[in-house]
Amino acid sequence: MDIASYYSAHPVLQAFLATLFTWAVTAAGASAVFAAKDVNRKILDGMLGFAAGVMIAASFWSLLAPSIEMASSMDIPAWFPAALGFILGGVFLRIVDRVLPHLHLNFPVGEAEGLKTS
Repeated sequence: MDIASYYSAHPVLQAFLATLFTWAVTAAGASAVFAAKDVNRKILDGMLGFAAGVMIAASFWSLLAPSIEMASSMDIPAWFPAALGFILGGVFLRIVDRVLPHLHLNFPVGEAEGLKTS
C-alpha cells in the first residue's frame, strides 16, 4: 500500500494499520532481549534514560502544549494550568509510591516500602 492509498483509506483501516505498525516496531525492539543474555548496566541505564525522555516528550506534545494553547484564551497565565497539572501529577505519584506496598529488585523483603502487608 502506497502513501496515497493510505490517506484515502477509511479512518478505521488507517487506525488499524497504524496500530499494526506500532505493534510491529515495538515487538521488534523488545525482541532484542532474546539476543543478549547479559547487558552492561550502563547500557540499561542509557536505555531507561532514553525511554524517560521519549515519555516526557510525548507528555509535553500531547498534553502540556495543548493545555498551554487552550489556556491562552483564558484570564490566567497560559502556563499555569499545565504547570499545576504537572506538579499535581508528580505529587500524586509520590503519594502512590509512599502508600502502595512494593519491593525493589534485589532488596530483602524486610525493606519493602509502602503500607505493611502480609
